Amino acid sequence: MAGNAPPEASANGANPPPRAVVSRSKGAFRLAVIDGEAERRGLRPGMSLADARGAVPDLAIAEIDEAADREALVAIADWCDRYTPLVALDVPHGLFLDISGCTHLFARQGEDGETALRSDLLRRLRRQGFEARAAIASTAGAAWGVAHGGGEPIVLPGGEREALAGLPVAALRIGEPENGLLDRLGLKRIGQLVGQPRAPLAARFGLDLVRRLDQALGHEDEVLSPRLAPPALSAERRFAEPVCEEDSVRETVRSLGRSLAEALERQALGARLLELALFRVDGGVARISLGTARPMREADRMTALFAERLSTLGDSVDPGFGFDTIRLSVVETGPLGPAQIDLAGEGGVEASFDHLVDRLGARLGSASVMRFVALDSHLPERAVAARPLAALAEGEGGLDWPLLSGEREEPALRPLRLFERPEPVEVMAEVPEGAPVRFRWRRTVHEVRRSEGPERIAPEWWLVGQSGTAPPAGLSDERTRDYYRVEDAAGRRYWLYREGLYGRETDRPFWYVHGLFA
Repeated sequence: MAGNAPPEASANGANPPPRAVVSRSKGAFRLAVIDGEAERRGLRPGMSLADARGAVPDLAIAEIDEAADREALVAIADWCDRYTPLVALDVPHGLFLDISGCTHLFARQGEDGETALRSDLLRRLRRQGFEARAAIASTAGAAWGVAHGGGEPIVLPGGEREALAGLPVAALRIGEPENGLLDRLGLKRIGQLVGQPRAPLAARFGLDLVRRLDQALGHEDEVLSPRLAPPALSAERRFAEPVCEEDSVRETVRSLGRSLAEALERQALGARLLELALFRVDGGVARISLGTARPMREADRMTALFAERLSTLGDSVDPGFGFDTIRLSVVETGPLGPAQIDLAGEGGVEASFDHLVDRLGARLGSASVMRFVALDSHLPERAVAARPLAALAEGEGGLDWPLLSGEREEPALRPLRLFERPEPVEVMAEVPEGAPVRFRWRRTVHEVRRSEGPERIAPEWWLVGQSGTAPPAGLSDERTRDYYRVEDAAGRRYWLYREGLYGRETDRPFWYVHGLFA
């Protein structure tokens, strides 16, 4: 699919003036994109602005804005997802849509699917203010060439050679130097190149020309890279009249969820990541993603989660003049076998917890619901990390937390609040290696009434210098730490530690407060 500058109607109803977008090239302005009227009056992309002004004095121009053009092209590509999930960008020329297996969905009485899909696409784009050309072929190169060079818009399989023969060589997607050299040698049409031996063509004009020719004719495969990965499963509903009400959207999600649940159950799978795509009649697309704590496939639960998410997003999901297509997709899946339920028909405490996590994720965002995972480190600040719960597959996320048993020693107590960066304190102790008797923290002096310790944590000598995480300023991960649990006269409990063994690692140990107990 290729696009031109959008048409602009004049105020008095007369034909609009020809329009073009110009870009600076080699110190001069040249035409980059032209509309249909400019093309009918003899202008071509690549012409200098001076020559174009001389031929068409009333030409209206605008300077190119590549960033805005790309942004608009991405928005159109997002909208084209209504036709196929395989949409690839061809910046700055247009888009590639792989419609294999999709055309039958658009077939109407007296019109085949390819023709109906192309007509619907162009009609909707013109209604949005875009002037576009589209061609359908069995190869991306042939479709590109016909869309840009002209000819019958639908090329049947095996008809690529005939369809391309009369087109200019520029329709092969070659560079300007190669195009200019071929033109000077009198090779102006693709048909003049088809029968030529490949070796002399490659030696004279480069391998790119031969590769593009073979791709257009179907002799060499061309791989397109879709901008979005296709979902594992999807179901959609198209409406003859747009819908705006939230209740209608919710019931549509419920219906689509039932369809997906049946497909997931047949494969013993559940959804881990869902996406709801709402296509507006004016071309806008709203996409809402939801992650789940565990794989699930209940349609009512999907509906409740998306209703929660929509209520949170509020006016940011603007229906405009309504949605004419709604699609529910399963982006990621996980294994989900039959579940054991209780006599009340519910899944028990674990299922209730999963529902809570999913509701919190729908309201606050999946990245906001965290869980702590154990890491392989003795240092307290490195022994645990917070990870988004929805992003952790079952059985992933770190080491198993130690389980208490009669044969195992109870793990050491840790404060409820652990500081990200230990804070320095001034400590008075009876002896350099003894427990603290008094300490000053944040300009307040605390008298120690009770203390317990030390709990000695040796440095991770095997990771020193290669952990990838620098210690906080003023701290060292090469010295031994002695931790104490202390209680002041007011009953507040602190977790202090002394860094460095007196007389062996340092002559002046430093003290820090690392956390607070409840």
